[in-house]
Amino acid sequence: MLSIYPVAVELLRELRPAIARIETSDRDLARQMRRAAASVLLNLAEGSGSFGGTGRERFRSSLGSLRETDACLDVAVALGYLNEDERRVSTPKLGRVAAALVKLAR
Repeated sequence: MLSIYPVAVELLRELRPAIARIETSDRDLARQMRRAAASVLLNLAEGSGSFGGTGRERFRSSLGSLRETDACLDVAVALGYLNEDERRVSTPKLGRVAAALVKLAR
């Protein structure tokens, strides 16, 4: 397994409170964020077991899902479901996972 995988798992754990909080105001956004965040891990795992172009496509999908997860956090802040401090909790790990996925997707 890739060394970034455990970091992505920790990121998902860190996102749980934010998803739960969003869910109290917007179930659809919470569901979308939960699916996108899970997709990051699932595509990362699938890509690590693939070769060549197939693996690269899974890493690109994972990166897209990570960006969607990040956008869900932005939407939640913009709509008042989360405050800026709650949003910032996961920012360092988001950046770390994104940087690894950009490299893997090349």
